[in-house]
Amino acid sequence: MLSGWFLYSRFIAKYIFALDPTFITPAHEFKDGVDYHPTNKYVLWGHHFTSVAGAAPIVGPAIAVYWGWLPAVLWVTLGTIFFAGIHDFGALWISARHEGKSIGALAKDIVGERTRALFMIIVFLVLLMVNAVFGVVIANAFVDAPESVLPAWSAIVVALIIGQLLKRKFSLTILTVLGVAILYGMIFVGSSMPIALPEVQFGVSDKAMWILILFAYAAVASVLPVWALLQPRDFINGIQLFIGLGLLYGATLISMPDLAAPAINRSIESGPSLIPLLFITIACGAISGFHGIVSSGTTSKQLDKEPDARFVGYLGAVGEGALALVTIIVVSSVALAETPAQWHAIYEQYGTAGADVFIEGGARLIENGWRLPTEIGSTLLATMVVLFAGTTMDSGLRLQRYIIQEWGEIYRVRFLQNGIVATLVAVAACLLLAFGVGGADGSGGLMIWPLFGSTNQILAALTLLVISIYLIRLGRNAYFTLAPMAFVLLFAVWASIIKFFEWWREKEWVLMIVDIIVICASIMVILEALSALLNIRRQKQRK
Repeated sequence: MLSGWFLYSRFIAKYIFALDPTFITPAHEFKDGVDYHPTNKYVLWGHHFTSVAGAAPIVGPAIAVYWGWLPAVLWVTLGTIFFAGIHDFGALWISARHEGKSIGALAKDIVGERTRALFMIIVFLVLLMVNAVFGVVIANAFVDAPESVLPAWSAIVVALIIGQLLKRKFSLTILTVLGVAILYGMIFVGSSMPIALPEVQFGVSDKAMWILILFAYAAVASVLPVWALLQPRDFINGIQLFIGLGLLYGATLISMPDLAAPAINRSIESGPSLIPLLFITIACGAISGFHGIVSSGTTSKQLDKEPDARFVGYLGAVGEGALALVTIIVVSSVALAETPAQWHAIYEQYGTAGADVFIEGGARLIENGWRLPTEIGSTLLATMVVLFAGTTMDSGLRLQRYIIQEWGEIYRVRFLQNGIVATLVAVAACLLLAFGVGGADGSGGLMIWPLFGSTNQILAALTLLVISIYLIRLGRNAYFTLAPMAFVLLFAVWASIIKFFEWWREKEWVLMIVDIIVICASIMVILEALSALLNIRRQKQRK
């Protein structure tokens, strides 16, 4: 993956995207101190990386090891270099070239008017799934691991203070050291000071109460200026990830654990097939359409100089790949299961493992390598998962607000153009999914989550398609985006069709209907894109 950063991304930046250091980015052209704000590339990298990371590069690989560690390693490595890097980098670059517009709005300028509406439906559905599910995931983590509550909320306070001090030109290095030190101090305190809500209060369960609290927080965070909370919080979380990766990779080198998982799991008698489901199970960590939404939704509005897009976009994907790889190591090693038989017992069925096995195995691996007590290690990793999911939820709700405001502008609905109103509509949609479908415990997001894998990857393919058409318009080589686009689209649609018939047999009508909407919208976008390509060809022939 490092070779991808040093060699492949440099080639793409110079010869395909042709980055221009003199180009005036939207952060300068439309600077408003709220959404458009020129940002140090290291701080922006932290914001971007932790916004796109969430828990997905942990959960996806942890599940995908069901088929064996070798397919997961190959897809993460090759996917990061040739798919995720150019997808994230490209979405950031093309948005910065078009006034910081989201990938959905860009579809109109590059492909056609009808494409924008179709694209934005898919984008909104992905954001709705991400926000609703991550709210449930964090709430579950707070209930199951109350020792993570104190450090998670302390990180918000620390970020608010750092944001104000950075605004007043305090040293980034000093603030980073202090912020990380306080965060890890709270992790040690939190491990011995769990905070739990009453199981039921005012007739509401503790899990449901946490969901409501989290969305109230996310609503406030989504309308605050990006420099006040999101940027410093995400930057500190990015540093935290590097420390976490250092602990896990270091523990691996020190203890050199044996693998309990097989390279290829040949004991699967029935269950989902490796192909095509591997390519939608591991999304973040290989390629993810959600990254394109973040790149073109918030990150592009903060890009100081165009060449920074390579550092922020491509290196952000490399960071995700590194997290996915260490997850594969953790859940495949004897730190999780001491024997192959124990490992097969954990991975008896597809989807039975997730972030919980990463936390459990990672804590043991850290204890074996660094002699750090398991309780501290598990709190550290649980906090890392919660903070990543939280930053993704923050950015996701802000992006959902942008989409609703864009709809207000497109269809001339004035009240939807208001940031606060758009935020409330976004929160209401997420809570309606969480509680309206899932009932009183707020688990509705998890019910629709099976759609995320294929929908997210279809979105990634369509994002690469928009980038490709723009490159063709510029007369540049689009092979480097068209090839991964075709690959991802093939397997994502294939998986989506498999899931459709599975839900047909299980009579999951809501999942079936949404799946059909996504497939039909995707086909129509592709047809519009083919029409745009034919028009480009005709124009060139006339010349």
